[in-house]
Amino acid sequence: MATILVVEDDRNMRLLTAARLGDLHNVVCAGDGVEALDIIHKGGIDMIVSDIMMPRMDGYELLKEVRSEGYSTPFLLLTAKESLDDKEQGFSLGTDDYMTKPFSSDELIWRVGALLRRANIAQSKKIEVGNVTVDSEKYAVYTDTEYIELPKKEFDLLFKLLSYPDRIFSKEQLLDSIWGVNAESGEETIKTHISRIRNRLKNISGFTIVTIKGLGYKADISKE
Repeated sequence: MATILVVEDDRNMRLLTAARLGDLHNVVCAGDGVEALDIIHKGGIDMIVSDIMMPRMDGYELLKEVRSEGYSTPFLLLTAKESLDDKEQGFSLGTDDYMTKPFSSDELIWRVGALLRRANIAQSKKIEVGNVTVDSEKYAVYTDTEYIELPKKEFDLLFKLLSYPDRIFSKEQLLDSIWGVNAESGEETIKTHISRIRNRLKNISGFTIVTIKGLGYKADISKE
């Protein structure tokens, strides 16, 4: 399950876009480019969907900064501007796609999915490791002989780690990705949820959640 950063200064539009994308992805939000950069620097963002006209740092400036810092993260600009000059500016700065407001929510989902596929970011609703299936529609992990349903936050945490095997995520990155950047929960929440996941899946083989001291956690896939 990918993590999408929605950058929009209009609160209603931000919540609407986040809610629509949230049916299929993890979503975190920012009110302008400055806030967005701070989130991007923390890591764990798979795609950026950004408005252009924003205070402090607009979408063009954000895009320029993201590309200048070497990020290849898929970027989709959403804007009321529809002239060819505006679109040319966006593409010249490195955007991957461009949608003009008002736009169809369905089209937004299609375009986001296409960009993620193009970037080779896994969008499957299921992850299969050996004889183990991790199913995001059922929030369940199962084999031929075991069927275990997980609470949503625990499942999302597990799915995030398994989507990027061997990639180390800090507690802060996982907290921002699953609970959101404005969540009141602390990093101890991650430790608690990891412990619960391990306990629930103690009879499941094929993968393990590994603690990397001082760095965070990663999913280790069995090579057997």
